[in-house]
Amino acid sequence: MSTGGLRTVDEVRVDPDRARVYEEGWQSWSPTTWYRADETSRRPRRDWQHTMRYRAGAELPGRGFQGSGLLVLDPGTGDPVRVYGAGFSPDHVPSIRAELVGDRLVVTADGGVTARTARDATAGLADFGDRYAAQAGAVPRAAPTVWCSWYRYFLEVTEADVVENLGAIGRHDLPVDVVQVDDGWQSGIGDWTTPSARFASLPRLAGTIRAAGRRAGIWVAPFLAGSGSDLAREHPDWLVGDAGVNWGQSLHGVDLTHPGARRYLGDAFRALREAGFDYFKLDFLYGGTAPGPRHDPTVTPVAAYRSGLELVRDAVGPDAYLVGCGAPLLPSVGLVDAMRVSPDTFHVDAQDGSRGLRGEMATTARAWQHGRLWVNDPDCVVMRASYALRERWAHVVERYGGLRSCSDRIAELDAWGLETTRTLLATAPPPTPFPHTVPAPPPLEHRP
Repeated sequence: MSTGGLRTVDEVRVDPDRARVYEEGWQSWSPTTWYRADETSRRPRRDWQHTMRYRAGAELPGRGFQGSGLLVLDPGTGDPVRVYGAGFSPDHVPSIRAELVGDRLVVTADGGVTARTARDATAGLADFGDRYAAQAGAVPRAAPTVWCSWYRYFLEVTEADVVENLGAIGRHDLPVDVVQVDDGWQSGIGDWTTPSARFASLPRLAGTIRAAGRRAGIWVAPFLAGSGSDLAREHPDWLVGDAGVNWGQSLHGVDLTHPGARRYLGDAFRALREAGFDYFKLDFLYGGTAPGPRHDPTVTPVAAYRSGLELVRDAVGPDAYLVGCGAPLLPSVGLVDAMRVSPDTFHVDAQDGSRGLRGEMATTARAWQHGRLWVNDPDCVVMRASYALRERWAHVVERYGGLRSCSDRIAELDAWGLETTRTLLATAPPPTPFPHTVPAPPPLEHRP
């Protein structure tokens, strides 16, 4: 049976009071967690949130759930857990819907999905991860430890700020492998060949970092262009559809099938690699799957996206370390070394933790992905005294954080913050599945 583009995959009798559903989100920042079967999963409140945090172009059902390539059901009846998962495809990731109808959960999908059973949720997720990784050729490798400029300096980071913290890392003998310059080094979103006025010379800065015995890392949002960028003004034919709003401007996805755009990105990444950078945080990658007409209309958004990641890998070489962020998850498997599995730790207007611990939910729910699909990046540890949730975040990262990065001005850390940062960096786990139990579905009480 099918409804529109959806076909029925399964109908399962459940205990409506005890059944639970795991919904896998589309990208790094998409809500991902367990729900009661009689709930409806989280929905975006605004159009830009749908574009930037969910799957642009994919309509969400009014009730129930919609997973991207993966949905898990614990029927609550004592029967086995059911895992509805897609096999690896370079072209498409199906949406999988589920809705409670009476005492039955009806599961539908718009593409190929296999239903498998498992003794419990932990075993089912592990089995899916192992099989998908094997199909996609994913071989996780150990992540370096990182200092990142973002959560202290944001867009105002300067070359001097990076050099100051490089020196402080050395004086305190912190176990940092990579010193990474985040957003703010470039002249514009989409303009990756010219630095901002705050950076005199990227090759000189990379050389300074390397001379101190560290690796040089850099942030790039390669599959986006801001409306105010030189790229958007000079090459509108390189752009596809709407990719949201940020940096005070509208955003567009880059057409990764366009020969000109591909040459530009390849040249930009080769130049950064030649400048001395070998760790790349690739952010806002969802832009590569933005809906819209492409130069090659036969290529799907997922296939275009994967071709873009392959282009980046070819440009920087096999030894460079690639971290995905804001990235469609299943389309990235086998192409990145580490993946952000959660939203940002906090934003510039909520540095005290007043908006809650934003990264905890998805970091714990996606713990099964670590060591299977990639190394899980929970986002940076922030251990300054002004961050009210620092102890709680340290515990989450200690248990479920694969890639360990810090993002404070070292000189501003108190004794607890400095030593906790040191401990977390020094105890990064190997790129193998976590030895402790992946979190079971949450308690059965209704959520607000």
